Amino acid sequence: MTPNQEDALYEFLMNVTEPFTLEDVTAFVQMLESGRNNKLAMEIAALIDSRKVAFHLDNRRWVSRRGCFEPVPFVVNPTRLELLNGILIPGHRCVPFVNTNVLPQEYVFLWKGTVIPFTTTEGPPEEFYPYYCMFGEEYAPQYVARDNPENENAFNCDPYEDPPEVSIHTLDMRNIYRETSFVPGDRFVARTKDWKNGVFELEKVGKDEWSQPELSTWFEAAEGGFEDSFALLGPGASTEEQIAYAYWFGGKRMREVPAYSLEDFLYEKTDRIEIVPYGIETRFWFVGKEIPDSKSLEGTVVPPDRTLVEDILFKKNVPVSEYVILSYVRDALFRNEKDIGNVINRIIPPVIRLEERDWDILADYVSDAMEDLGKHYSIFADQSMGSLRQRVGELHTAVLDLAARLQKGDIDPSWLPKHTFIVLSQIQGHAAGVLEDLDSEETPPESELEAMDNALDSMIETYGDIKEFIDDALDNFRKNNLSVVRGNTDNSAEDAWHTVQLSLSGTGVWRRAIIPNSSSLEELYRLIQICLGWKDDFRCRFSCEGDEGGKSELGVKTTIAELCDKGIGEFLCEYGTSWNIRIILLSPYRPGKDETIRCVAGAGAAPPEVIGGPLRFRKILNALETGSGTEKQAALHELGPDFVPELFDMEQCNRNLNSVYPIKNYEQK
Repeated sequence: MTPNQEDALYEFLMNVTEPFTLEDVTAFVQMLESGRNNKLAMEIAALIDSRKVAFHLDNRRWVSRRGCFEPVPFVVNPTRLELLNGILIPGHRCVPFVNTNVLPQEYVFLWKGTVIPFTTTEGPPEEFYPYYCMFGEEYAPQYVARDNPENENAFNCDPYEDPPEVSIHTLDMRNIYRETSFVPGDRFVARTKDWKNGVFELEKVGKDEWSQPELSTWFEAAEGGFEDSFALLGPGASTEEQIAYAYWFGGKRMREVPAYSLEDFLYEKTDRIEIVPYGIETRFWFVGKEIPDSKSLEGTVVPPDRTLVEDILFKKNVPVSEYVILSYVRDALFRNEKDIGNVINRIIPPVIRLEERDWDILADYVSDAMEDLGKHYSIFADQSMGSLRQRVGELHTAVLDLAARLQKGDIDPSWLPKHTFIVLSQIQGHAAGVLEDLDSEETPPESELEAMDNALDSMIETYGDIKEFIDDALDNFRKNNLSVVRGNTDNSAEDAWHTVQLSLSGTGVWRRAIIPNSSSLEELYRLIQICLGWKDDFRCRFSCEGDEGGKSELGVKTTIAELCDKGIGEFLCEYGTSWNIRIILLSPYRPGKDETIRCVAGAGAAPPEVIGGPLRFRKILNALETGSGTEKQAALHELGPDFVPELFDMEQCNRNLNSVYPIKNYEQK
């Protein structure tokens, strides 16, 4: 598909409200851009399905987002803060009932046919983040920053510190609250009048108007919708995509009232869905389960109808579009570089071997692009973009190079940090997006360049952190390999060990350890306590998924070897009523002569076990990071005066383990 054809496809999807066929959308695209393309229908179908921009109704028909969510009702439940201030913050409340290209401050709300005016509300940004976190907690600051130019400038002043105060657009609800005698527990039903432009009609519903049985049927549909979306689509490209498909799989009942607000459902009502870390982002996911690791870069930038050059790179696990390649060409012009080989080595690092034919095709493409772009290129006009493009390109190349080296198979992936390839994929995707934006002769506004520069600083910092973790893992792996080579490797299967991963659900805290297969779950529980620095204040219960769903309890005398024999590779430790520890059996491991149980990787300081669970832990962390002086003191009182959220002292952890599991207990016989 050409860019114009792709634009035509999105124009069609923005406006169609009835179910449509492939013939319908293909005819529309051909009408806006004529030209023979025998593969156009196939390319359109591939793009719709790969980018999940419409829902499959059956084998022949789709429903657009607009067709699904207009004019569908949903619930908005004002908070006490909003009622006290006579406002309503649109934030994330209209997801997925609105076009994602429309920002919250651009929505239009009607009350009895009249537009509700916007006002502005000032306060510390952390007060507003909870109203935007369904976009993804990591994106809340960006939505607050994009509310107005003043906020954007304030955030750009220091990319590592939030400004002390911001101003956001809020609906002026004073007259409506007064007119309707609105009290806590009352709510609004919002009905989508115009999905494309973000227009909604509000009406009040009293707190006692809906019965609990009616709400329960919606609740069941919502839980089923989310869980089906996880099972069928995985973590998806974003939380917004997850929510949209939850409403689709939840069926007609989930798109009706009576209903809970989505905020209340996700953060207060359900105990089967939670927010979990996903690389450097977050997703909704099954409670107590971990999103599986990826073993390669999973780019979403490249369209399904790849060009020849894009396809060559994609097959080498370099998921970029031609716009990224052209950005590298512009970078070469900025460097005043003529050597085609150097350009290609930045696009695709030398560690990734290209066949001679593919190298020639890429070289011809780059050579032609350099000639075409060079005719009108001005290094003086490119000064502001050129240096930024160069830094982004260097980061992008470094990520590709690191991922390729890790995929060569020289290291057991179970020794790598959790979600290594997911993090690298996310950095690569963001960097590729910036490179696409910089493939232009027109310089963006200064504020936009500054925002890109700040985002790049953050990406470089994240890359540095993950590379440091990877380097530590490589060192540990190599040292371990040496000890195994020197030791007695003539082990029987019963002498084998396993690498296990322990993840504290709802947090970014995880540990990896190596333990004998002969260890029982009772001994594993003791390992968990030491790795998390806990003191055995609550009872624990081990369970795994049964053959027909549900949970099957595991006895504490069960050994790792017995679990492996039964094909159980993932199970749960329920600790008290607040914590779930997800345990994954990773790779088998052959111990050396003087082997000992030890931790080999991990991240994040574990919370005190008595703190009340992951949701409260996240709230306390937020207060520690962004709260006032008094709030930070209260947070440290809860967490401990020396608590550092990112700190995991693996050496101290292993000293603690060694005091309980000395080497002599595990010497080879």
